[in-house]
Amino acid sequence: MTKAKRRQRESLKSIKLFFACEATFDQSKKTAIKTMLSGQNIVAFVPTTDFERARAFYEGKLGLEFKYEDGFALVLDANGIMLRIAKVPDFAPARFTILGWEVNGIQEMTGKLSENGVQFEHFGLPNQDDAGVWTAPSGDKVAWFKDPDGNILSLSEHVKSH
Repeated sequence: MTKAKRRQRESLKSIKLFFACEATFDQSKKTAIKTMLSGQNIVAFVPTTDFERARAFYEGKLGLEFKYEDGFALVLDANGIMLRIAKVPDFAPARFTILGWEVNGIQEMTGKLSENGVQFEHFGLPNQDDAGVWTAPSGDKVAWFKDPDGNILSLSEHVKSH
């Protein structure tokens, strides 16, 4: 084998080794990024201008467990997820859902919440029933309601085949 061929072969080995190391680095970087927050609990935030009204709604009407008030927010437990209802001086509610719950048996849940004083929104959507439950073309179901500050909240029941 000539010197030129040997150098070419060594160069190819170096290039292959470089790309193998780069691929391993990229894969470990992707794994690190993927696992950075995937194993951590999420904290949900909802704005309010009135702690008393918000607590009466979230605890009294929705049944969430009040944990404490820290001066900045009411802290409630939503099935193991921390919900911080943050006091703000003024805000305009978003025109979309800011907080939602996935439920099994959405019809039963909307009935119970309605009995507890929650009013479900009717947006005039096709396939939205009298209780406010909309059935999407996929079969998923969603019902929207508002908290006392006008924040849009939702219940959803998803088809498991997605």
